[in-house]
Amino acid sequence: MGELVRIGIDVGGTNTDAVLLDGRQVLAAVKTGTTADVTSGIVSALRGLQEQRAFDSADVQAVMIGTTHFINALVEARRLAPTAALRLSLPAGASLPPMVDWPQRLIDAVSGRSYLVHGGHEFDGRHIAELDEAEVRKAADDMGQAGVRSVAITSVFSPVNAEFEARAAEIIAERLPGVAISLSHEIGRVGLLERENATIINAALRELAAHIVDGLAASITGEGITAPLYLSQNDGTLMDVDFARRYPVATFASGPTNSMRGAAVLSGLDTCAVVDVGGTTSDVGVLRHGFPREATTDVTVAGIRTNFRMPDVLSIGIGGGSLVRHDGPVTVGPDSVGYELTSRALVFGGDTLTATDIAVAAGRAEIGDVARVAHLDRELAEAALRRIASDVADAVERMRTSAEPLPVVAVGGGSMLLPDELAGSGEVHRPEHYAVANAIGAAIAQIGGEVDRVYAVEPGRRDAVVDAAKQEAVDRAVAAGASPSSVRIVDFDEVPIPYLPGNATRIRAKAVGELQLTDAKGR
Repeated sequence: MGELVRIGIDVGGTNTDAVLLDGRQVLAAVKTGTTADVTSGIVSALRGLQEQRAFDSADVQAVMIGTTHFINALVEARRLAPTAALRLSLPAGASLPPMVDWPQRLIDAVSGRSYLVHGGHEFDGRHIAELDEAEVRKAADDMGQAGVRSVAITSVFSPVNAEFEARAAEIIAERLPGVAISLSHEIGRVGLLERENATIINAALRELAAHIVDGLAASITGEGITAPLYLSQNDGTLMDVDFARRYPVATFASGPTNSMRGAAVLSGLDTCAVVDVGGTTSDVGVLRHGFPREATTDVTVAGIRTNFRMPDVLSIGIGGGSLVRHDGPVTVGPDSVGYELTSRALVFGGDTLTATDIAVAAGRAEIGDVARVAHLDRELAEAALRRIASDVADAVERMRTSAEPLPVVAVGGGSMLLPDELAGSGEVHRPEHYAVANAIGAAIAQIGGEVDRVYAVEPGRRDAVVDAAKQEAVDRAVAAGASPSSVRIVDFDEVPIPYLPGNATRIRAKAVGELQLTDAKGR
């Protein structure tokens, strides 16, 4: 009988990283190139793990994958399904139609059509208007004729009361069997346009999600692994394969999130700033209690404003492939040679001066041919490294929310560019296995449940309402696959909404717990 293990894989734009973990101990780690078809990159990563540390596929308890596929498809506006937006809001909410603030190329990419019908709720659950079912049926028939394959349904204040979204979905499913339906109350938060945008993006990605998830699953089972497959979500928790097919938008920020979670585990610091230096950009985020701090403002994705759960991450254009210029004051980035680093950088025989060349010239890294950068002026290398250090220190400073000094953990393949000490933060921690922190973050991820809605809190009832909200978050985490004894509340806020009557208070509670695991032998 072998040891029980789990596998974490992170598919980035440049590299696919994989790790084999026993508990929190790293047994094997590999970095391979990402392939256009994705699956062959994953297969070669799995085989690389097997070569480093042979394991029996029956001993694998779970495989966790973080992928940038869905956000890249949106940014590149390709492989998106013909999508319709149905908003239940009339007579209100007609002045700003759906997709009003979208870039035109994305509207074209999803063949965006929109429909407004009567319905919607007030903030306290009263009806703005009754749902007009005849209007919904008429819209559905028009969608069918237009070849729509995915529908996003949004109703005013549906996070408070979702009855109209659910009924409209039933009508559309009757009229258009086989069409994918996304409901806004399951995706975004309070805030109509941003929630609707997130839901339309989700709808546009549904077909691609089915295709990619099936491909990921096939690459795992093809290697004889029958353990369950999970995908990483934006908030550092996991979702199962069926959830990923329905909510691809929840994977958008899983890359930076996984790196941050991995950094926490590797460094043993659960409250810190994390700088993840890749080939093109450095992502700076802050961890509280081992989880990324979430953005409190709307997050713009590919030029579209949304309000679903995203980590608060600041990206700056500094990475291993960043171009270094010295015709005036020395600058580094934001442009980069990206995955062409191994052909264009000086140390690899190219003709472009990159941050990697500077690191090699300064003796910080041993990559490629050192002789090719021997001619570089020492002062130039020092100036470029000082520039990188000050840009990163500025980014960390901007992410701080209190006067307390935040320890800094550096991860990612490009983190040799950072100094041993950062101004204002002190020592930079570089944990073991820092280059594959993202795959480790995926492998150790937990299962979460969240509640976020507006409650009418009657005098003397606050504690009961708060307890009920927390209990619902815990129940959701358990329903998603967390082991009940391990679930705890990791994040909680309540914000009174003074401009609404009835002591309205927005309460958000998030619970996480360990994944309840067994292997192929039921252990």
